Amino acid sequence: MEIKVDIDRAHKETSVTIHAREWNSETEHLMKKLNGQAPAARMIGSSGEQSVIVNPEDVDYAVAEKRKVYAVTRDGRIELNRKLYEIESDFADHSFVRFSKSVVGNISRIERFEVSFSGSLCVHFRSGNKEYVSRRHVVSVKQKIEGGL
Repeated sequence: MEIKVDIDRAHKETSVTIHAREWNSETEHLMKKLNGQAPAARMIGSSGEQSVIVNPEDVDYAVAEKRKVYAVTRDGRIELNRKLYEIESDFADHSFVRFSKSVVGNISRIERFEVSFSGSLCVHFRSGNKEYVSRRHVVSVKQKIEGGL
């Protein structure tokens, strides 16, 4: 994506023009941001009897187990009041990408990964947590890691 900024006192107001070959997720995301419909910056979950504010940057991955969704951090698991697909779409800007049918991971928290004989990836996070990427999602995860989103 190319960005051009033209600062001039002759302009009466700020205007933005997007030139794109086709409508895609990137242009849709830009439109939402410009219109003030940017995704939430934090998640709210519960730990015991307390409600907890969770910053996406602190989450290694989110996992769906027994019809509940948990955020896994360095400090443990926090039950979230969101669906897994909502986390994947709302926090894509925060480097969240699908690892498997039941896991969405934060690729910015990955320290290293190992390729298994079966073709899946074992991802090790900086916190010491680890999770597996299914063969179906390996290519997209590697592209996001190499491309930096």
